[in-house]
Amino acid sequence: MKTIAEYSADVESALRSIEYPSGNLASLYAPIEYALYAGGKRIRPVLTLMGADAFGDDAEKAMKAALGIETFHNFTLLHDDVMDKSEMRRGRPTVHTRYDENSAILSGDTMLTLATKYVSEVEDDKLRKVLDTFNTMALRVYEGQRLDMDFENADHISLESYLEMIEGKTGSLLGAAVKIGAIIGGASEKDAELMYDYGVMTGLAFQIQDDWLDTFGDATTFGKPIGGDINNAKKTYLYVAAMAEGGQNVEALRSAYQIPAGEVRVKAVTRIFEKLGMNEKCRKAVGHYSAKALKALNATSLSEEKKETFKKLAEKLIGRRK
Repeated sequence: MKTIAEYSADVESALRSIEYPSGNLASLYAPIEYALYAGGKRIRPVLTLMGADAFGDDAEKAMKAALGIETFHNFTLLHDDVMDKSEMRRGRPTVHTRYDENSAILSGDTMLTLATKYVSEVEDDKLRKVLDTFNTMALRVYEGQRLDMDFENADHISLESYLEMIEGKTGSLLGAAVKIGAIIGGASEKDAELMYDYGVMTGLAFQIQDDWLDTFGDATTFGKPIGGDINNAKKTYLYVAAMAEGGQNVEALRSAYQIPAGEVRVKAVTRIFEKLGMNEKCRKAVGHYSAKALKALNATSLSEEKKETFKKLAEKLIGRRK
């Protein structure tokens, strides 16, 4: 197997080799190029290539599927940014800010179709399993996004509900990415499911870390303003866990969120999170789901050498600061 950096470079090269229509259709495809060329960790397509290589040395056969996974991921970001009214993504204006909302929606729809097209370009004997995995994942992502939207106006969210939301919105995509690669590589059904579990649990740890970064990270390395989740009244792990503390903390947090969106609100909410020890709670939660990811990985038939590459990827994701 290659290194994570080598897989990432392969994905980057393949993405930039895609030729999009120009001329009269440039206004449809330019936002897609803008979104895909913004950089990013490319973790999802890397997982697809790694899965294919680990079980069958078939990364080359999995590249189109990997591009489909990355295109789908960026499609969701386009629409998420419109719904969240986010102005920055990866250190530069979001697509709907750079162009307009209608362009972001239509180009996002186009990306969804392109993603499905790319994922479908696998060997016939694996097509059904790959498409079933992809379509099931897509529905889980939409369900997770719907729950996320509903949570914005909900008075109380349980930790169980929050975890269900991020498992759909974040975990299922990482799980499907590596499972699709494993299927292409010829993994057994058991191994493919275990790799899915590895991806989902890594995704849960990843999202909780992301919630932490949005409040306690550094804007320069994070790529977007700190406190965006607080200003958008997003129900993050920090918020849900803090509300679960009960008592005066609940009223204090509610009062802080009544402050108009801006720096004052962010500071007020952050102080409450600090008082309640959300740093430590997040650290423990990330550790818990990381351990579950490694347990699933260790249960596969992969050699220790191949498992090590997946362990390094999980460590890279969970220890990130951007």
